Amino acid sequence: MSYEAGSKECRLLIEAKEHLLSAMESLSDISSTEKLQTQIKEIYKTLENMHDNRRKIESATSTI
Repeated sequence: MSYEAGSKECRLLIEAKEHLLSAMESLSDISSTEKLQTQIKEIYKTLENMHDNRRKIESATSTI
């Protein structure tokens, strides 16, 4: 897992995103998984937004 300073929640979001990337890589060699890959990409984007929001919250609280 890549390292990024932050909360446990950030680390867990990073881990979840990495697992999704691994799943997409595995599915890329299996036929008829395009729809599933698209769904995983959407979930990844949602997690990315959650992670961005969490980083903003942590930045705001660390500057107070």
